[in-house]
Amino acid sequence: MFRALLITTLAVPLIFGQTAAHTGSAPAARSAAPAVTPPGSPVRDPAPSAAGAAAEAAKSAAPTNKSETLHFSVNWPSGLSLGEGELSSVYSPSGTWSFSMKVDAALPGFPLAESAQSTAGKDLCSVELTKESTRGRRKTTEKTTFDSSKLIATRRTVTNNGGKTEYRIPGCARDAMTFVQFIRRELAAGRLPQPQQVYYGAPYQTRVQYVGTQSVRSGNELVEADKLTALIKGPASELTVELLFRRDATRTPLSVTIPVTIGKFTVEFDR
Repeated sequence: MFRALLITTLAVPLIFGQTAAHTGSAPAARSAAPAVTPPGSPVRDPAPSAAGAAAEAAKSAAPTNKSETLHFSVNWPSGLSLGEGELSSVYSPSGTWSFSMKVDAALPGFPLAESAQSTAGKDLCSVELTKESTRGRRKTTEKTTFDSSKLIATRRTVTNNGGKTEYRIPGCARDAMTFVQFIRRELAAGRLPQPQQVYYGAPYQTRVQYVGTQSVRSGNELVEADKLTALIKGPASELTVELLFRRDATRTPLSVTIPVTIGKFTVEFDR
């Protein structure tokens, strides 16, 4: 059970580290069926490969609103609350993104907490990620910087002058919070990102697949949602989670389902 709690607490920022961030998608025309690449079909990564493509990507990433904050709860398989959190994003006039996340899932006498902040360019390529975690009495702070010119990400453990690790990265690497924002943008445009490494401290190989649409109760009404699965494989863990995004212009997140050995934990956003 304790392992399940750790997995859940860690999975929240990895999966929704930015989901709360306001999508940068331009409002897309609504249709009766989503124009998303079906599972099993080749998916082209729309990441910029030339100046013209980068300009178009940056244009589609520019948000209508400048900031957004969403609140969510983390629930046991029984439905009882385990903790709560908050996800925020700010888009500056200079064209840069700032994301933040915090979640507290405390047990009696053993606090579990996670917070993170990241910055990205207008093309949703990461610049820096800082995360802090609390596991009982143990507290850890890490910082990852992304150097797109040298194609290297440097991860440093700030606590107690810890070690340093370097990773080779593509020209546009994404941390977890930025990646979820990228998913929202691509969904609104009728696309899916191709499988790629997503960074949240360690690199996580992430593959997103489209499942279909689903009716979800939001308040007193039923709304249509895009249902996705995400296979997330890290150095010492592997998870397949279910994601629901409302089919509005910004693909607002609705919920995440995280299966573990004792059942399914859920992350539900206030509606």
